[in-house]
Amino acid sequence: MNAKVKISEVVGTVFYIGKLPLAPGTWGSAFALLIWYQVSPSIESPLFLLITLVLFFIGVVVSQILIDFWKEDDPSVIVIDEWVGQWIGLWLVPHDIIWGLVAFFWFRVFDIFKPGPVQKMDDIKSGIGVMMDDAIAGILALFMTQSLYYFWTS
Repeated sequence: MNAKVKISEVVGTVFYIGKLPLAPGTWGSAFALLIWYQVSPSIESPLFLLITLVLFFIGVVVSQILIDFWKEDDPSVIVIDEWVGQWIGLWLVPHDIIWGLVAFFWFRVFDIFKPGPVQKMDDIKSGIGVMMDDAIAGILALFMTQSLYYFWTS
């Protein structure tokens, strides 16, 4: 395994979290939630979104490298996509673990069941497809969480 593949594996599996047994996507999302809870008080919303966007593009590249190396369409150990999707779902959520868990719940629902546009993106067999289905699931989770927050706090 060359250095490019090894670095891609570390980044794509988010320091091997994706290799944890049972539901690696849920582990990846949970880790993203934990990191969000730790860093969100000190990061302004535009910077949080910029970091998420940068992680998205890094994810596209490392996912494609790993797809090519492992000869799999969407290896389940790649969880940088869950991180990005979860962070999209958490964007604009107040720093409150309950609302973070609401976003986590909706992201997992949309990521697992893949309604409509999420499935369309999942059908793209490349690094962009690996990342896009979770990005769309994250957008749907963001809409659900923000809608619930609005109605709950109004």
